[in-house]
Amino acid sequence: MVDAQVTLDPTSMDPVQRKLRGPLQDQLTSALRNAVDRVGERYHGESVDEVADELLAETREGLHPDIAAGFVPDEDQLDDVAAALVDESRR
Repeated sequence: MVDAQVTLDPTSMDPVQRKLRGPLQDQLTSALRNAVDRVGERYHGESVDEVADELLAETREGLHPDIAAGFVPDEDQLDDVAAALVDESRR
């Protein structure tokens, strides 16, 4: 099982965003985990980069449009999740 978690950096947030940080992290994490499940179900040998792109698209699809538009994940972390998914799917 791929451990997918979104963590938001409070130092890059304004006061209102910091107040909403916990619920927003929960929503983003839930959307990412659902994306991992969906992308994993249809994985057929794509590269890590392709899987990362699919994960991002699926995650955004699972979010409210305003939240999706502002969601810019850390690329290295997204690549790590994609690599873990590829590795798990190859077993």
